[in-house]
Amino acid sequence: MRILVVGAGAIGGYFGARLLAAGRDVTFLVRPRRAAELAKTGLVVKSRKGDLALPPPPTVAADAIKAPFELVLVSCKAFDLAAAMESFAPAVGSTTAILPLLNGMGHLDALAARFGKAAVMGGQCAISTVLDGEGRVLHLNELHLLTFGELDGARSARAGAIAADFANAGFDGGLSEAILQEMWEKWVFIATAAGITCLMRAAVGDIVVAGATDLTLALFKEISTIAADQGFALRPAAAERGRAMLTQAGSPFTASMLRDVEGGRPIEADHMLGDLLKRGRDRLGGYPMLGIAYAHLKAYEARRTREGRP
Repeated sequence: MRILVVGAGAIGGYFGARLLAAGRDVTFLVRPRRAAELAKTGLVVKSRKGDLALPPPPTVAADAIKAPFELVLVSCKAFDLAAAMESFAPAVGSTTAILPLLNGMGHLDALAARFGKAAVMGGQCAISTVLDGEGRVLHLNELHLLTFGELDGARSARAGAIAADFANAGFDGGLSEAILQEMWEKWVFIATAAGITCLMRAAVGDIVVAGATDLTLALFKEISTIAADQGFALRPAAAERGRAMLTQAGSPFTASMLRDVEGGRPIEADHMLGDLLKRGRDRLGGYPMLGIAYAHLKAYEARRTREGRP
């Protein structure tokens, strides 16, 4: 299977490197600067699950794509999706599967509108990675999970082919028959984590010390209610796991969005929290904690705009 990984950043670089190291046919769609960096240093992953130091991987520029790929793996930020879709459009043919690893749900509609609903699969990953100053992918935790599946839960031939290529590739996960449920459960958790750690400018353990776990749980409940109203009530194990992680004493956990805020970088406020508010409008009483957290992030974005930051 010919796989195009859109970008070689923290997420795409990690899973693409694992696939490449396992002998899969992987090409990275990258900009000239990243292509030059990879040509010089190769693709390096530092991970407690096993380091990789691969030779310069196959790369391609958007204007050099000559034929469709069988699988396009997309892992950009939501605010880069429009540009990403234009860049990988030449790689999408009549039988190409597009597997996005973005947070939330809004990207599914955008991809379907551009390429047709039949091309789009569901996907989610659980991992914490960053790129360091040398362009190396640093894996920061124990998790490196990637699950995917057809949006209707069917066990299609293409899903089986992808599962075969992903099997024994050095990361956990695989084919799911309930990928939308998994995506919603992840969204509830990461939106709560992003909302509360950004709002409090603190790690989970610090929020516990401050005696503010009731605020965390209130936000978690509001977002869980939206998920349930959309037909994706959290399963008991997912709900318990989320509450435990978000209220764990001494936990250093923060959402990646907080790191972006503290670094003055762009964030996914609309995709992560704003879209939840839109989907929850029909319920009387509103979502006060979610509304406050979203307003806080929009104020941050307004300040970035006022200061002229890219």
